[in-house]
Amino acid sequence: MQRGAVAVADRAGRAAGGVSRPRADAVRNRERILGAAREVFVEQGAAAPFDEIARRAGVGNATLYRHFPDRATLVHHVVLYVMDRVTVHAEEALAQEPDAFAALCRFTHAAADERIGALCPMLSDDFDRDHPELLAARTALEEATENLVTAGRRSKLLRDDIAVGDLLVALSQLSRPLPGFGCLDLDSFVHRHLQLFLDGLRAPSHSQLPGRPVTLEDLRQHRAAPPM
Repeated sequence: MQRGAVAVADRAGRAAGGVSRPRADAVRNRERILGAAREVFVEQGAAAPFDEIARRAGVGNATLYRHFPDRATLVHHVVLYVMDRVTVHAEEALAQEPDAFAALCRFTHAAADERIGALCPMLSDDFDRDHPELLAARTALEEATENLVTAGRRSKLLRDDIAVGDLLVALSQLSRPLPGFGCLDLDSFVHRHLQLFLDGLRAPSHSQLPGRPVTLEDLRQHRAAPPM
């Protein structure tokens, strides 16, 4: 079982009282629901019908409600699901790519495919941004992304006047669907513009950036920032 699926199983076990890990079919159903909900929320917003989510997941409404009894619970777990998967992409990219800049590019494009830029619009005023599970997932993602940026700067492949916050803000903005355009074709639009941004991060730099590098602490001080 991949790490993302393990996280889903562990959370499902805690929701059931923590006595045992749920059956494999229950984990698969849960992952299908979360994946379908992510796509439907990107296309239609967090108020999308549960019927459509169940249909795309290939499960009955009863199964959906058994795992996620209300909308707030489902949104909470979709956010965790995406963050866990993006963290895995960061760790795998750094471990497997031949150089640090290639790892950064791989991670950025993979994170866009996970629809991470669509998380911010999903977070309503009553979303619990300080939930312990969310804080733990955010910390893991921040550390994994920080490791990528640090490796890039140490290798001299990444310009030295940027910080991890610059990457996360750009990723969030460039991978977010534009209002009125529905769900964009990531292959023809988002990935093209992400690569333009990434090329601007290469060292040596050809311009001087205004302001100062955006740090994780800068992001934490602004509650409207991405949940990363």
